[in-house]
Amino acid sequence: MKAIVAALIDWPEQLAEHLAWLGPLLARITVGWVFLWAGWGKLGALPQVIGNFRDWGVSMPEILAPFVSGLEFVGGIMLLLGLFTRIFSALLIVVMIVAIKSAFWDLVDSLEYLLGLSEFAYLAVFLWLATAGAGAASLDHLLQHHFGRRRQ
Repeated sequence: MKAIVAALIDWPEQLAEHLAWLGPLLARITVGWVFLWAGWGKLGALPQVIGNFRDWGVSMPEILAPFVSGLEFVGGIMLLLGLFTRIFSALLIVVMIVAIKSAFWDLVDSLEYLLGLSEFAYLAVFLWLATAGAGAASLDHLLQHHFGRRRQ
């Protein structure tokens, strides 16, 4: 039994420790890239985005549409850099919850449908980044190391 635990649990765990920087980096690149361009596209089509927000019943669409568009654009850049990752991930979690509630909630008829929404997948990635952080390959990590605030 000890050999099975070593082969199926201990060895993969040791390998994962060496690659711990890779998961957060790929997650940040993926959602950062998507949201950078989604935000940029929305900023370039604000009248249409405002109309969509209005149709979805979002309050104050003239204020929230530019705010969310800018947040997605800037948040995407910050996630790519790994700078203030927890803060921008938390803000984008709120955006995803509002998007699901506003644009899709009336269509949700099952857990399968909800979990199949790309917005829900983004929400899950943002939740992971908000709790786990940006990882070692990030400006957050460099700043923590430089200013001696890295917890052991």
